[in-house]
Amino acid sequence: MTLSLPVSAEANELLTRNPMALLIGMVLDQQVPLEKAFSSPYELVRRLGHEPTVLELASFDPDALAAVFAERPALHRFPKAMAARTQDLARLIVEEYDGDPAAVWTTAASGAELLARLASLPGFGGAKAQIFAALLGKQLGVQPPGWREAAGRFGADGSHYSVADIVDADSLAAVRAYKKDLKAAARAVAS
Repeated sequence: MTLSLPVSAEANELLTRNPMALLIGMVLDQQVPLEKAFSSPYELVRRLGHEPTVLELASFDPDALAAVFAERPALHRFPKAMAARTQDLARLIVEEYDGDPAAVWTTAASGAELLARLASLPGFGGAKAQIFAALLGKQLGVQPPGWREAAGRFGADGSHYSVADIVDADSLAAVRAYKKDLKAAARAVAS
């Protein structure tokens, strides 16, 4: 299975093959378009000239990593903060998963355990953990018992709520329409 997110084929291949790249993309998926968030891991690899290991990211000089994130065009709207969050994520993966980011999900015995592990990652909260669990289950075949329930509404079959549901242009349009409707409803409540 190869992801079909609205990024380049090279970026999709990296995200599909490299669990750390996928986690970084999800971490960066806030306050920027999803295309930016999920293409930035590929851009990071391009800037470094190689795919960094988790240990390399964990031990990178923080100022140097922030400078790589800040190179124009910046990898995120808040490059210094997101470089730090990426490094925090890498450190946690080294400390708790022996440097193997895929172990976050490959060793989870249940959907509930998977969700708890994801929610404890730097840059993840409850909703982002559910979205990532849904992405893993729907698109990458990571389906421990109870994964749909753990993913909540994002795990629902046929939904169009998040990046977990994007497989082509039509599903991207459906997710965008859903998010647009959510924002309109929020504005109406605020008025």
